Amino acid sequence: MKRYLMALALLVAACAPQVTQAPEVRPELRAEAFYPAATGLEWSYLPEGEPLSNPPYRVRVEGPAVFQGEEVLRFRSFGRGENRVYYRGVGPFGVRLFGFEDPSARVVFAPPILEYPSEGLLAVGYRWSGESEVRATLLTPQGEKPLASGRLAYTFEVLEEKEVRVPAGVFRVFRIRQRYRDEKGEALYEVWFAPKVGEVRTREGRLLTDRNFR
Repeated sequence: MKRYLMALALLVAACAPQVTQAPEVRPELRAEAFYPAATGLEWSYLPEGEPLSNPPYRVRVEGPAVFQGEEVLRFRSFGRGENRVYYRGVGPFGVRLFGFEDPSARVVFAPPILEYPSEGLLAVGYRWSGESEVRATLLTPQGEKPLASGRLAYTFEVLEEKEVRVPAGVFRVFRIRQRYRDEKGEALYEVWFAPKVGEVRTREGRLLTDRNFR
């Protein structure tokens, strides 16, 4: 049960192939914010090393929503059989992850995980950390059923700022190491974030191939 909880909390999943289309570029969409989160923004990704002909994963900002009584934004991740909605708060504090849902389960972080700090704090050498209670429930036609619960600690650190080349182009990014820990052990991930662009490399090792805004 604890291993299942860690797998949910670290937001990883195995997915079956599914064909998806490239995002349509919409000239009216622009990323004015340091952490882009305008409704309609969309990103496409491929796992590192895969050919560009493979079907991508996509992330889309679907707009405002309410999750566990909190006003948040819906970010949908889909493609290759994946269909998951993440609930985030984006503001002067940075980016907070309140939880996520897929068709069969809901995961809640209390307090929410601080994925990114306020804009002025994101710099080489900056570290932030926290601890959340993770509650997972199974979604069934008869209602929700408790699935797992436990504590998850995390520590994130900005390792460096550098220029990288990915299929979508060349970007100046912050390399961020993410460390998650529970009573069974820890897991390490690396994310590349470009201001006003978004994640150029996700924690799953997916590289940005396209986006529908400039």
